[in-house]
Amino acid sequence: MYKPFDLTGKVALVTGGNGGIGLGMADALAQAGADVVIWGTNDGKNAAALESLRGHGRRVSARKVDVSNETEVAEGIKAALAEMGRLDCVVANAGIGGGAPIAEMTTDLFRKVHRVNEEGVFFTFREAARHMMARAGEGDAGGSLVVVASTAGIEGAARNSAYGASKGAVMSMARALAVELARYGVRVNSIAPGWIATDMTAGAQQNKVFAEKVVPRIPARRWGRPEDFGGIAVYLASDASAYHTGETFVIDGGYTKF
Repeated sequence: MYKPFDLTGKVALVTGGNGGIGLGMADALAQAGADVVIWGTNDGKNAAALESLRGHGRRVSARKVDVSNETEVAEGIKAALAEMGRLDCVVANAGIGGGAPIAEMTTDLFRKVHRVNEEGVFFTFREAARHMMARAGEGDAGGSLVVVASTAGIEGAARNSAYGASKGAVMSMARALAVELARYGVRVNSIAPGWIATDMTAGAQQNKVFAEKVVPRIPARRWGRPEDFGGIAVYLASDASAYHTGETFVIDGGYTKF
């Protein structure tokens, strides 16, 4: 029986794992056998997500972490290692929007978007890489780092210059780290979602013009759903992807191809 997708014995951390794409990934990882740690900034959403994940019979935990805070990230990784013993897959999914026309874009907004979407990934990956590199030095090489970017980092998206720039940056970061960390058995990949029905896109989902102009451009003819990311999360956390690194996986229902 082919079992590389079995995540039994592995531990995964998902930032922004208390809702949307992050929770969709965390749920699939737990179903595939992984023990799961989720981070989020909302205590209520953390508790609700934790309750739903417990139903899969795996060890699960949640922690309030603002990924733009370097100290909180370092402490969060330390706490996850103390509780779970190791980290095999870290998904840097936490992110925020920040749309505004360039003429109206404030410096504060631009920097806020980059603090969460870019620096947050850097802090998370740096701490996770230190752990995985140390493990490799002890003869236990391996690990997977995954960043959730966006198709906004690939194609032009009006009024999304700050957001698009932050997502393009983390895709480049992933490619660089894929080369740097390969010697430790650590692979690094990015995921670029298209239009996905989450809290971040609530405004667009209710916008009549958007429904008339944009949704018909999606060959799949529907919004993406958080559960559409479960398969790629399991694949990238599993031994099935042992030779797959430095790639950007576009999951958008064909939107960027049409």
